[in-house]
Amino acid sequence: MAGYSGRSDGAGYSKIKNMRSSLADRMVRFPMWAAGPLIWPVMESAHYFSASPAGPFTRKPLTVELAGETRNLQTSAGIFSPDGIDKGTAVLLADVPAPAPQGNLLDIGCGWGPIALTMALRAPHARVYAVDVNERCIALTNGNAALLGLDNVTASTPEAVDPDLRFDTIWSNPPIRIGKDELHSLLLLWLPRLAPGGSAWLVVQKNLGSDSLQRWLVEVLDDSFTVSRESTSKAFRILRVRKASR
Repeated sequence: MAGYSGRSDGAGYSKIKNMRSSLADRMVRFPMWAAGPLIWPVMESAHYFSASPAGPFTRKPLTVELAGETRNLQTSAGIFSPDGIDKGTAVLLADVPAPAPQGNLLDIGCGWGPIALTMALRAPHARVYAVDVNERCIALTNGNAALLGLDNVTASTPEAVDPDLRFDTIWSNPPIRIGKDELHSLLLLWLPRLAPGGSAWLVVQKNLGSDSLQRWLVEVLDDSFTVSRESTSKAFRILRVRKASR
């Protein structure tokens, strides 16, 4: 697999963690996407790089629909999409098939937990892992799982996940705005950890590089993986990465 050392011990993600403060600072002062429309305010993008966002961690109520029912949860400032389910995640949750009913499931970049919680609700016999660098996201996802009575969700930093775990389903709205190199490192940390026969489903906005990301995945992943564009909806594409069965 070109460009990847094959390690699954968090080395790829450590690069992102080490760079997050300086990158966040540059994004606030020099927006990289100032020439075009922003889906999220530039200041909010800094959450991708900060384990401890600025400002108080004050929980507030959040009412959303997950897995077909209204859920009363909690959110906070200093995280991605704090006021509800963002458009990309909504497309992912509406369009992808049900996760594996058992085994290990993964949400990369969990925020307050919409993807991880939906996986846990739809696959109560599976174990759901949710990862984020933002300590508020970790606390909120674990807290929201408790509010829903879900005991099959564990949110943590990436390095806290057992490197020997393999995942039957991965769902993610990956943080495209961290930059291409950091995004590639992030995906190469987790996608090789698909179990045989497992699939990763990624939602990516078309004008933020979904097609080029698909081409890169085809080039960098070895022959045991297949990469396909599964659907297009509301300016988003859903990409599927599948690991061959043994």
